[in-house]
Amino acid sequence: MKNFCLTLSIVLLVHVNRAFGSEAGMPQLNPEFWASQIFWLLLIFSSLYLIIWKIFLPKITYSIENRKSKIVNDINEAQKLKASAEVKLKEYNEIIKNSRIQAKKIIDDSKKKLERDIKNKKQTFDEEINKELAVIEKEILELKKTSKLSINKIATEATTEIIKQIMDTEVNNSSVSAIVDDITKRKMDKHL
Repeated sequence: MKNFCLTLSIVLLVHVNRAFGSEAGMPQLNPEFWASQIFWLLLIFSSLYLIIWKIFLPKITYSIENRKSKIVNDINEAQKLKASAEVKLKEYNEIIKNSRIQAKKIIDDSKKKLERDIKNKKQTFDEEINKELAVIEKEILELKKTSKLSINKIATEATTEIIKQIMDTEVNNSSVSAIVDDITKRKMDKHL
């Protein structure tokens, strides 16, 4: 890199006179053409300045102002939408909160009603069972009484028939009945 810079410097020094070119007659460097060059320079740059100032600059300014106002409007609208969204979010959260409270209340009420229904059904069922038990106990007592009499009657008849066949004589039914009643009473008292 140093060699390249050194070489470039030497070449420029050697050609310095040629670079200015005043002897060769370059019109840009000849003072007799300077007035016309200044005239054309002023004419071209002032017309470019006027074109840019009157045509392009208002369009650019209008575009910038238009974009700026659009950005401001968009920011304002975004802030309004943000505020509206926050309000909607609060309303939504409030609705959810109220819905949860109502759902909890409904569940609690349903539980209480269900517990009452279960209690009532259980009480009704217990009453029905107690009634049935009372009826069954009554039937059992009646059955015991009737079965005792039936058993005594059957036992008396069977005993009388057995004695008759074994001894081949007639037996007094009242004495057999008394003996069977006595045995039955003892056996029944033992089981009750």
